[in-house]
Amino acid sequence: MRLIASALACYDRLCAKLVWVEWLPPLLTRIAVGVIMTRSGWGKLHDLPTNIERFRGWHIPAPEFQAPFAAGTELVCGCLLIAGLFTRLAAIPLAVVMTVAIAKVVYDPADPVGTLGVSELLTIILMLWLIVHGGGALSLDRLLVRLRGRSSDALIAPSAS
Repeated sequence: MRLIASALACYDRLCAKLVWVEWLPPLLTRIAVGVIMTRSGWGKLHDLPTNIERFRGWHIPAPEFQAPFAAGTELVCGCLLIAGLFTRLAAIPLAVVMTVAIAKVVYDPADPVGTLGVSELLTIILMLWLIVHGGGALSLDRLLVRLRGRSSDALIAPSAS
């Protein structure tokens, strides 16, 4: 019993110390996913004819419109994530782009487990986390909240005024 109490006390101390770095996971998530998406969008926009042909081969409707739209979304929303500006809004279209990537490009009904698209699925999960939790303490979102004189909770549940 004493060992369990000691382990719990140690765990409590660790949790208390981790509060001091709770700003780090949202920052790293935003930057990592933002850089990946920005680079992807930039690359696709700079080789648009090839990207359009890929979309055509994947049977995505209106590839002349969809390819630059998806690439532009990745570029612009990726940059917003890096800055932590409108993080929740920027993560939504990126999650949609990744969902389409899984559905049209990665997933094979003949091998549903083997072609799940693990990196795409993890990206969607990270986007969902950012949608729910926001950009974190070191984001332009947080700065905007402070400049507007509202609490960070106002981003989740705006006041009825």
